[in-house]
Amino acid sequence: MSREGVTPQSEDFSAWYNELVIKAQLVDRGPVRGTMVIRPYGYRVWELLQADLDRRIKDAGHDNAVFPLFIPESYLKREAEHVEGFSPELAVVTIAGGKELEEPLVVRPTSETVIGEYMAKWIDSHRDLPLLLNQWANVVRWEMRPRMFLRTTEFLWQEGHTAHADEADAMRETMWALDAYTSVARELGAIPVVAGEKTPGERFAGAVRTYTIEGMMRDGRALQSGTSHYLGTNFAKAFEIQYQDEDGKLQLAHTTSWGLSTRMIGGVIMTHGDDKGLVLPPRLAPYQVVIVPIGRKEQGEHTAAEARKLGAAIKSMGIRVHVDDNRPQLSPGFKFNEWEMRGVPVRIELGMRDLESGVATLARRLPTEEGQGKEQIPLEKVPELLPGILADFQSFLLARAEAFRDEHTAEVDDFAAFGEQVAGGWARVFHCGRTECEDEIKADTAATPRVIPADGPEESGACVKCGRPSAYGKRVIFGKSY
Repeated sequence: MSREGVTPQSEDFSAWYNELVIKAQLVDRGPVRGTMVIRPYGYRVWELLQADLDRRIKDAGHDNAVFPLFIPESYLKREAEHVEGFSPELAVVTIAGGKELEEPLVVRPTSETVIGEYMAKWIDSHRDLPLLLNQWANVVRWEMRPRMFLRTTEFLWQEGHTAHADEADAMRETMWALDAYTSVARELGAIPVVAGEKTPGERFAGAVRTYTIEGMMRDGRALQSGTSHYLGTNFAKAFEIQYQDEDGKLQLAHTTSWGLSTRMIGGVIMTHGDDKGLVLPPRLAPYQVVIVPIGRKEQGEHTAAEARKLGAAIKSMGIRVHVDDNRPQLSPGFKFNEWEMRGVPVRIELGMRDLESGVATLARRLPTEEGQGKEQIPLEKVPELLPGILADFQSFLLARAEAFRDEHTAEVDDFAAFGEQVAGGWARVFHCGRTECEDEIKADTAATPRVIPADGPEESGACVKCGRPSAYGKRVIFGKSY
């Protein structure tokens, strides 16, 4: 990594990403392999995402709770498919307080089991349903090939866990969560995700049905950015989550779980970033606007004072603004490059010539149709114009990412063309639905089924790999993934 910038995406996308998350001051590497320290700038992105999603969760009637980090190993073993699916990723505590434990404790990889235990205690009657819980927490899944935000041994997320009287109500909840994640990805992250169902081979361990949102990164790979699961009565059977119906008969509850993590930040980075660094959507940018006063000594003091006045006026419009006025040892050019690297949507330069002309020089992080490169705006109009400029930039990023995704997605009907397509994008293909066929496709091309699109048109055909009839009544999106 050079002092001036990062490795170009076209040269090595992985190196570009690994360098950028450090250079942009989002994270630092933790002391244990695979862990990360989320720095204040990166954590503020998470806080903005968290606040919006938490509001949606509460508005839909869910209550936040906190459950233990340590889970008895026996809890996981009650749902066989669940423990088998997570076994390679588990971190297990066997010694505590200087003594060997009678029962090993698993460090929370997800909370279906421990929450199921308490749902069984708290639910007696149909009047207790639905039970709608959410937890903001950290989880641990041991990663062999870690990458900051995308796959770390410890990460932050929210996990919703709900219990319902029947399948229909549980499925409504499952789809509500999927829709909420889709909205958050599009409206905050400006990521045009494709929502839909996972194939049986890609389901969450212990789930009856798994739904996902998949985004395309700028290298053509897919990123699973949030999942929602209908668990049926699998965990209710394992943990005896039962209720008395209106006739006094005992019934098993139907449960769901759904989660979105700090992986979404990685998605934002890889959807919008370029060779100059981060490109942050305004709604997730810690600083939506940065003002850089220009000048030395007396002139510098004067432009800094005027920059602070302008910053106060911009802040009064509800805009997150930062005035970079306390680092006189750094040149304006250095600051411009730094804030480009850190992805600030709008930079305002304020020098003596600008003040004498009654203008401010405004630079967007990327040129848009509404504004190409730098432009000068009357100083007194800057605060009132900025909300529209930021909203336009947010919309521009979503449209740009959508166009990129569509340009790199194609319908494919033969396997030779399939291999070429997934080398740098997504293939929409017919698939037989067999896990064995998925495994063969992965072995040959490294591509996996990402999603059965909810909005995909109904059609049928022969599996792109084996020629058997398609199983889903529509095309499935395949691609390489993170």
